[in-house]
Amino acid sequence: MSVIVTDAGFAATDWAADLDAAEILTLPSDTKPQDVDLSGAPKLVRVEFPSSADGRGFTIARVLRDHGYTGKLRATGHVIADQYAMARRCGFDDVEISDDLAARQPEDQWKFRANWQQNDYQSRLRGA
Repeated sequence: MSVIVTDAGFAATDWAADLDAAEILTLPSDTKPQDVDLSGAPKLVRVEFPSSADGRGFTIARVLRDHGYTGKLRATGHVIADQYAMARRCGFDDVEISDDLAARQPEDQWKFRANWQQNDYQSRLRGA
C-alpha cells in the first residue's frame, strides 16, 4: 500500500485509483523530460524517486510544467518530508510514499512543510 501526501496532510483516498492504466504515465528518474511525449494527455504523470538523494525527478517535473503540462504530477517513491516543499515548488501536486515511510515520518512532519509558498529562499531575499 501507499500513502498520498497533499498540502492538507495524508489523503484519505487516492483520486487516481479510478483512472485507467492508459491515463497514467510513469516516468523513471533517468527520463529525459524534453523527450517525453505527452500527446496522449495523460491525466496523471508519476515520476519515480528511487532514492531521496536522487533529485532528477525535480528537474523532470519542472521541465514538464515549463513545456505546458497542466495535468496532475505525482512524485512517487523515496521522497522525504524535508523535500516536500521543493516537490511542490517544482510542480508536483502530491507525493506518494510507502506505508513504512509514513510510519517513520508521520503526517505532522509533512504538514509542517506544507506552507511551501512561503519561507523559501527567494521570499526571504525579497523580504530583507
